[in-house]
Amino acid sequence: MFSIYLKSTRILGFTCFFFGLLSVNSLYGQEGGASKPVTNHFKFKTLIVDAGHGGKDPGAHGATSKEKDIALSIAKKLRDLVNNEMPGVKTIMTRSTDTFIELHRRTEIANSNHGNLFISIHCNSSPQKRAKEHGTLVLVYGFHRSQEQREALRENASIFIEDDYKNKYNGYGEDNVVNTIVLNAFQQKYRKQSIHFGDMIIHQVKKADGRHTFGVKEQGVLVLAQSGMPAVLVETGFINNPADEEYLNSKDGQFTIATSILRALKGYRDSLEGR
Repeated sequence: MFSIYLKSTRILGFTCFFFGLLSVNSLYGQEGGASKPVTNHFKFKTLIVDAGHGGKDPGAHGATSKEKDIALSIAKKLRDLVNNEMPGVKTIMTRSTDTFIELHRRTEIANSNHGNLFISIHCNSSPQKRAKEHGTLVLVYGFHRSQEQREALRENASIFIEDDYKNKYNGYGEDNVVNTIVLNAFQQKYRKQSIHFGDMIIHQVKKADGRHTFGVKEQGVLVLAQSGMPAVLVETGFINNPADEEYLNSKDGQFTIATSILRALKGYRDSLEGR
């Protein structure tokens, strides 16, 4: 047990040191031994769009529709809008058809393509057959909090459909202290940017059509925890609320949601590039 503790401490220390070094080097130059501010040359190049669930994993159910279908339709609209209105930004879809993509594979796609931002599209639902709640919620990865576990567990339940999930997710679970420490340290680097982008989405959703929102919340959603970049999960509406379900299935509703995310994305890119 003590050797495991030492190993986790070394990993955490190296991770924090590495991120700290990156942060310092990004702000100051080394020429002539003097610290000098440098111009921001960052360019937003790659967006990862993740349509939640798919294939044998339908996600949440409404009266007439499934989460996987709505998520894919909105994700495609967002991809097309970005391709048309943000030249120079490459859009990578984790899935573009009704196929089951394992959670670890989604983040592998994002990380291997060196994404600058990960957006996962989902629909919310409540335990009741007909939800009274309605509106949009944005999730970012955060430390595990007992009062927020229900939504995280619902999203993370997809891993149990996969074969050999314990090995793929390296013993993922509440009792795996080493994994939790390392993942939290890694993701903290992107927490501020994720929340910033999430706030921009919420602002645009309110501005676009006056829809109710629940703001930005931090939860331990696995698909966000393993992405090596700023990441958000957009709960576009409650699929088991009749009014929300109708909106989520309509072309106008899907287009409005995608456009709101697009406007937030443009503002986020401009803030990073110093425009």
